[in-house]
Amino acid sequence: MRIQRAVFVVVVIVGCAVFASADSKPKLTLDEFFNSVSFSAIELSPDGNSVVIGTERADWDQQIFRSDLWLYRDDAKGGSLIQLTQSGHDSNPKWSPDGRWIAFLSERKTTAEKASDSDSDSGTKDKDEGVSQIYLISPAGGEAFAVTQGEEEVHTFSWSADSHTLYFATRNPWTKAQKDDYKKEWKDVLQYRTAERGDTIFALDLATAIARHAVQAAKEESESEKESDLTPGARAIAKSPLRVEDLVTSPDGSKLAFVTSAVNQRQEKYEDIEIYSLDLSVARALLPAKAEGSSEAALPEPHRLTHNQAAEGKLHWANDNRHVFFSVEVGDVAGPYRDLQPHLYWVDSESNTIEQWSKDFIGPVEHYAVTAENILTSARRGTEVQMYSVTKPAESLHHLSNWPGTYEGISASAHSPRVAFVYTSLGKPAEVYLADSTAKLDQARAITSFNKLFTERDLPQGEPYQWKADDGTTVEGMLIYPPGKFEAKHLPMLTLIHGGPADADGNHFEADWYQWAALAATNGWLVFEPNYRGSTGYGDKFLTQIVPVIVSRPGKDILEGVDVLVKDGIADPDHLTIGGYSYGGYMTNWLITQTTRFKAAVTGAGAVEHIGNWGNDDTTMDDAYFLGGRPWEAPQRYHDEAAIFQIDKVRTPTHMVAGADDIRVAVMEDYLLEHALYSLGIPNALLIFPGEGHSLAKNPWHGKIKVREELKWLQKYGGVAAGN
Repeated sequence: MRIQRAVFVVVVIVGCAVFASADSKPKLTLDEFFNSVSFSAIELSPDGNSVVIGTERADWDQQIFRSDLWLYRDDAKGGSLIQLTQSGHDSNPKWSPDGRWIAFLSERKTTAEKASDSDSDSGTKDKDEGVSQIYLISPAGGEAFAVTQGEEEVHTFSWSADSHTLYFATRNPWTKAQKDDYKKEWKDVLQYRTAERGDTIFALDLATAIARHAVQAAKEESESEKESDLTPGARAIAKSPLRVEDLVTSPDGSKLAFVTSAVNQRQEKYEDIEIYSLDLSVARALLPAKAEGSSEAALPEPHRLTHNQAAEGKLHWANDNRHVFFSVEVGDVAGPYRDLQPHLYWVDSESNTIEQWSKDFIGPVEHYAVTAENILTSARRGTEVQMYSVTKPAESLHHLSNWPGTYEGISASAHSPRVAFVYTSLGKPAEVYLADSTAKLDQARAITSFNKLFTERDLPQGEPYQWKADDGTTVEGMLIYPPGKFEAKHLPMLTLIHGGPADADGNHFEADWYQWAALAATNGWLVFEPNYRGSTGYGDKFLTQIVPVIVSRPGKDILEGVDVLVKDGIADPDHLTIGGYSYGGYMTNWLITQTTRFKAAVTGAGAVEHIGNWGNDDTTMDDAYFLGGRPWEAPQRYHDEAAIFQIDKVRTPTHMVAGADDIRVAVMEDYLLEHALYSLGIPNALLIFPGEGHSLAKNPWHGKIKVREELKWLQKYGGVAAGN
């Protein structure tokens, strides 16, 4: 039930041990909460003197999330921050190695595309959204311009080591004639799987692209160029029957590495997701002899580096030009599929040997960056995510940071000692930071102030909380107290369950529809965030103990935590509520069948059974793993761990939400739960958000309405007045 979490952070100037007087600050409002800014990218320039920052924020009038790029520069006045792009559709910035250009992906429409749409109403909220293409902009100023074109989106791109070439991947492009022939035969019929086609990796000479832009700026695009989705001047250097992602170039420019995934982007077969390398010397040797559009039978074959039951990602070449670093989203590189925490690995591009770095570290490596001397990581232990360094695979991680909290989005350069990162801690808003070196992390300075408003509000405080499970295992979570009530007793409590399950709550501040503990606390609730069995930060054994008891084991952990909080006099037993989204919704659906103690429940995108969910989920590998097999291999387990077969025990008024286009947890699961509760006469409500997938990433109003209505539901049935 994993949800892809955006890096939604608010950062603080650390070192202030004394809180400002709560009486002098107003409480956070719903509108303010949803006007926070998140950081989608941080890219330090090669010389370390500039940082490109990707931001995301709600545009309420356009009903979209704006993605913009900003540029921070060191200058005589101590640094300046300017907005680099303003289309609202720009992401994934990458510096050219010589520092002269910033390439990025943009879904903005071209002037010609906007003109062709002006006479028609597509019915979409955002008329400026197009297909993702590569754009260039100079850090010295000027307008961004596209260097790729066509109806096929660019999946990934990388600079050459000498900054002269852009490598990129798209679905195999078709000519206009091919598209017309297909439409003539199939009309609007969907050929599921049959019509899928893989990717082509192209090389585009930068000088040629810039020259073409200069010419095209003065004239209309020729009809021959409109006939194909092939970018003029781009030459195919490799093909894959799969989708190509995470393309990276070796430091010496001799190789490319990339990871593949299924064309339909569903995790159904282990072999779809593997790492490959491509020898660019072989590819270059073929280019002079190949005319554009000629036969590609002689294209070099990429070399497959991994053969395992894992979903690899986050690629980066090591400085030795031989090893490729990667982490694993789900699976195990060493044997049969196991859902482990994200660890740091590298694979030898010559021998295919895989080695894990710092195997003795108990938690997940969440982010990493390669410097000239070492590897920097942000890694989780319990509720803290700190920054570490390591120089060799067998070494232990060396703790570098001094600020309690969470470090994210690390960016470093091979030619500068500087480090850029995002930092957050509970109740202490702040921003992106720049440190002169890893030895001076505690002297890092904030280079943005996007979330300054949060520093002017009375925010909740929190602390870790531990209890013993029935089998003697220590389980931990977070308690987030209402403002002004830190460590108070007998409080109404919302148990808010994180998704994943391979995730964890901790010492961080987040403000969005998925992580809304701060807003719930501001509205009078003590928020209990349990890191139940299956969470990260406590070792792989702790995580895998939910197999094959996918909801019953973590369910016991959570209820036992609630019991201890009541016994300790912290939680009011007469005002207990529960909620969660994704796997958190899954657990909520299960727990309201196990107890009637919760006065209200708010659940989203959570399954109530396993067979239909296995068939619809785009990550079926982990479903079967958690339950001990596919539906016909473990039918009793699919029955015993499903809420629907115990739904007659529910007495809790339940509020439900779902994305209409969700393929992670199909909306049918919410319709099934709603129908069951309705037939039993249990108070319920269901909101369906049109156009939304598993992450409510299309329209910011959807997430805002979700949380607004969930708070109302908790207040109505949980017995807590608004703002208490």
